[in-house]
Amino acid sequence: MAKLTIDGVEIEVPNGVTVLQACELAGVEIPRFCYHERLSVAGNCRMCLVEVSPGPPKPQASCALPAGEGMTIKTNSPMVKKAREGVMEFLLINHPLDCPICDQGGECDLQDQAMAYGGGRSRFHENKRAVPDKELGPLVKTEMTRCIHCTRCIRFATEIAGVEELGATGRGETMEVGTYIEKALTSELSANIVDLCPVGALTSKPYEFNARPWELTRTESVDVLDAVGSNIRIDSRGSEVLRVLPVLNEDVNEEWISDKTRYACDGLKRQRLDTPYVRRDGTLQAASWDEAFAVIASRIKGIDGGRIAAIAGDLADCEAMVALKDLMAGLGSPHLDCRQDGAKLDGSTRAAYLFNSTIAGLENADACLLIGTNPRWEAPIINARLRKRWLKGGFPVGVVGARHDLTYPTDYLGAGPQTLREIADGTHAFCDILRKAERPMLIVGQGALARDDGAVVLGTARRIALDFGVIADEWNGFNVLHTAASRVGAMDLGFLPGEGGLDVAGILDGASAGTMEIVYLLGADEIDVAKLGASFVIYQGHHGDAAAHRADVILPGAAYSEKSATYVNTEGRVQRAARAVFPPGEAREDWTIIRALSDTLGKTLPYDDVSAVRRRMASINPVFYGLNDVAAAKWEDFGQSGEMADAAFQSSIENFYMTDPISRASVTMAACTRAVLGQAENLTGTDG
Repeated sequence: MAKLTIDGVEIEVPNGVTVLQACELAGVEIPRFCYHERLSVAGNCRMCLVEVSPGPPKPQASCALPAGEGMTIKTNSPMVKKAREGVMEFLLINHPLDCPICDQGGECDLQDQAMAYGGGRSRFHENKRAVPDKELGPLVKTEMTRCIHCTRCIRFATEIAGVEELGATGRGETMEVGTYIEKALTSELSANIVDLCPVGALTSKPYEFNARPWELTRTESVDVLDAVGSNIRIDSRGSEVLRVLPVLNEDVNEEWISDKTRYACDGLKRQRLDTPYVRRDGTLQAASWDEAFAVIASRIKGIDGGRIAAIAGDLADCEAMVALKDLMAGLGSPHLDCRQDGAKLDGSTRAAYLFNSTIAGLENADACLLIGTNPRWEAPIINARLRKRWLKGGFPVGVVGARHDLTYPTDYLGAGPQTLREIADGTHAFCDILRKAERPMLIVGQGALARDDGAVVLGTARRIALDFGVIADEWNGFNVLHTAASRVGAMDLGFLPGEGGLDVAGILDGASAGTMEIVYLLGADEIDVAKLGASFVIYQGHHGDAAAHRADVILPGAAYSEKSATYVNTEGRVQRAARAVFPPGEAREDWTIIRALSDTLGKTLPYDDVSAVRRRMASINPVFYGLNDVAAAKWEDFGQSGEMADAAFQSSIENFYMTDPISRASVTMAACTRAVLGQAENLTGTDG
């Protein structure tokens, strides 16, 4: 610990911190533009100048100066004030007076610091510099004349995202930030540079000229477009969600979110289901809630529970799933499942389907084996954590499955089960790396589990974990990476086939054969709807996606931004999304629909408010008592032994930008598909 004096107050700080960090610890604000705590130090904006003694008789950049024993720091002396005014005066020489039309207005660091630390006048009257704008794709809008060369965007793309597409050319007044060759940014985290930009040089293209920040209502919530559970802020005006921004959570997403999380929100207002529908004379026609419930009741009446089934979709919330589970139990049906993709997950042991090391905990690992997963598309935030760990050094990563550019070096071990068998038998070269590691980890993706032999793959992965020290007294590195926000919560609630019950494949086969007469789809769109045959299909959801077109009755539900709902992320963290806006038209929160339907069916559920529903959830599984906590799961036997097919493992996602009804309805995600994935196809060629 080093002792130093800051503005007359003595403080003790950890060794290795900079003067800027020491000032922050002392509660003293230091202005900055280029410095960011998650990026390397650039030291090029000079706004963080302070007076240091002993030292040279001039202001020094605090972001790049290590704090030392006995230092005396002055942050508000006349020298410092004059230096900051001078820096601000230089910055504003070429900065255009765009504040009235700039989307950064009201959230601009340059505005704030010009008011707080500027001199209020300029001695420069030359013509301002003009810089051509750059085309960075459908997400990021540029106004490069405003750029102050802080290089935050360049450092983020290089260090955090790992896609080195941004850089600077020229020097001094001729310096320009861009992509060298004009192209769309291809990182799944690219739009985080909009948050990092301290001026209006990089702004959100889909949000351009939509609103000012003081017009918006801000609601902290949870993202459901993947299974990471990123903490987000939903900014809305009236009944419309205008933008989604990240919320700091060191244990989950730090302060980043994926481009899909940020920009798929325009899909919330397109293709919405806002009134019940009933199929009459072969066509879906609008109906009242009473009419829709009456049709369902008349169809279910007298049908044996063994001929009724329910499937929960990837965006379903826990409250709705527990209500549907209880309704199916009341109807006598054991046929319910949440695994739309057919993943052979073992619901009897919680450790068998969790990301047990936790997202933040993977930074403690010293070796990694990826099995049938592409984390860059399946969970960009987790992939960024893996890159962060790799940057520290001593982190070999082996890949079994398809080849992908994961933004960090990997050892490609093989395409599928044959390689996995060799690792399990201890004959593969990568086994030596796993043996030498103190905290090895493995990540099993849904691409490896959503196969007919998925249970054997799971069992083989468990064997590898036991044999190579992945499981230890203080360490559990066995991780399942989910892609569906609802999956872990559904597994925790036991939304799985009961005794004699059928899974998704069995339900669809029964529907095709005519033995399954009623199928209830709770937002389940990722199934083969052609296999539903002549069964009576009830679809409850918020978008007119694939399953809604096949439905006989449609019950309009609420999207994640329109309800207070519980989700459990891939590491088993229970989180709660908050309602930012109300559902459109006649749409209602999902659990209330099921509760009302149960009345009509004469199987009234024993809860009337959301608190009672949540108590019911906790009675099924105590993990729901603890919000934002991750409870360690007991390690038990799971998986199966046997032979695996020779087919190679494939990633479960073919298009990162369109994975669910919301993103498929998004115009912005469609533009990204064309601009980024089409661009990638052009680069690789049609021959591959």
